[in-house]
Amino acid sequence: MAEVREFALPDLGEGLTEAEIVRWLVSVGDVVAVDQPVVEVETAKAMVEVPCPYGGVVTARFGEEGAEVPVGAPLVTVAVGASAATAGEPAGDGPGTPAAGSAASASGSATGSGETAGTSEKSGNVLVGYGTGAPAARRRRVRPVNGVHASIPTSAPVSAPAAPTVPVAPVPAAPAAEPSAPEGIRPAGGPVPVISPLVRRLAREHGIDLRRVAGSGPRGLILRADVERAVAATRAAPVSAAAPAPAPVPAGAAHGERIPLRGLRGTVADKLSTSRREIPDATCWVDADATELLAARRAMNAAGPKISLLALLARICTAALARFPELNATVDTAAREIVRLPGVHLGFAAQTDRGLVVPVVRDAHTRNAAELTEEIARLTESAREGRLKPAELTGGTFTLNNYGVFGVDGSTPIINHPEAAMLGVGRITPKPWVHEGELAVRQVVQLSLTFDHRVCDGGAAGGFLRYVADCVEQPAVLLRSL
Repeated sequence: MAEVREFALPDLGEGLTEAEIVRWLVSVGDVVAVDQPVVEVETAKAMVEVPCPYGGVVTARFGEEGAEVPVGAPLVTVAVGASAATAGEPAGDGPGTPAAGSAASASGSATGSGETAGTSEKSGNVLVGYGTGAPAARRRRVRPVNGVHASIPTSAPVSAPAAPTVPVAPVPAAPAAEPSAPEGIRPAGGPVPVISPLVRRLAREHGIDLRRVAGSGPRGLILRADVERAVAATRAAPVSAAAPAPAPVPAGAAHGERIPLRGLRGTVADKLSTSRREIPDATCWVDADATELLAARRAMNAAGPKISLLALLARICTAALARFPELNATVDTAAREIVRLPGVHLGFAAQTDRGLVVPVVRDAHTRNAAELTEEIARLTESAREGRLKPAELTGGTFTLNNYGVFGVDGSTPIINHPEAAMLGVGRITPKPWVHEGELAVRQVVQLSLTFDHRVCDGGAAGGFLRYVADCVEQPAVLLRSL
């Protein structure tokens, strides 16, 4: 007999707590193999295809495309050991359908015993929280709330305790003489149809009574958007309790368009705010004659594979960081220590349709210009397609920002926290320049260095920037460090 197992959204790494369903790759009734991707999700960092660690027949899917799903929420249920012919016709899709409900119940009976899936039925290496040898998470099923099945872990991490749950008990029918509660308001002793602990936490932080929130999800399930609307309505309500609250004004009707700071945009906002709040930064800049650098690049490209200008600037950065290692560092504020890092993991800013991302070239100090060109091209292509892995977007020690591609000359870059410095490069444009004692038209670029004043003083920062400018003006200077 087939055993139905539930596959929940796994920990995708780097502290991500939720993801948005972009596209389902399977349908109810499809046969899936172990490690076959079943859904494509978008996190705050990248697009990820999530593989299922079980092989069998998909009996239910949870969540529609475009919905946000917290880590730990069910994605699909799979009848392990069943074939398409023996799985039976599903009744529907999603958590509110009979098929999903029965599958979820079967999943609870299958996983509640705490047995570990055999290696023949489960992946040996998928994502965090899944793999051969790892005990299956023990879960108990809770009676349906308005037709919605909620699963509650029997144990929770110490660092993130689960929100207290209200035991669900049968509610006796109210006498005919008693008036019913207003629509959207639940009785004090009744259950609240909320599955996501993130929704409960959001409601607690803003003092929202979930019993007074009307859910827009399947069968009245309260979603994050419902709580956010309740928060907005509370802020817009008058201070005086005596006056009746006005009807909520549609967002954007009176105060302009409102765009939620979530996903990639929210992550960028949080990181930039942290940088400005924690890092005492300073910026210095210099104009440099890049004519000889461009001539050197043309000579390289004529003699072999193409070398990108960004790769040459990256190679100059790694040489400069070898001379001024204090800028390849981070600050441990808790220990009040400066941590100088042994290797250079060079990030570079890349603009994509999803927004600004910073892919990281690992061990950039060990790569030559040709290798840097190849790796930067690979990461840029993955960034534009939204296929960067979380590990390729984190762990940088220094960032190179070429904002000259936007046609601007200069800027004051914001440090990519928790790094200690960022080099900004403006556009290279013809300008009048004194060259060898005579006025000439040269290709001039402005270089800007923003640095954490805690890790070094202006002397080291100025020395770093001057060395970079010297290499731009006279590429032969690099030969000393090769």
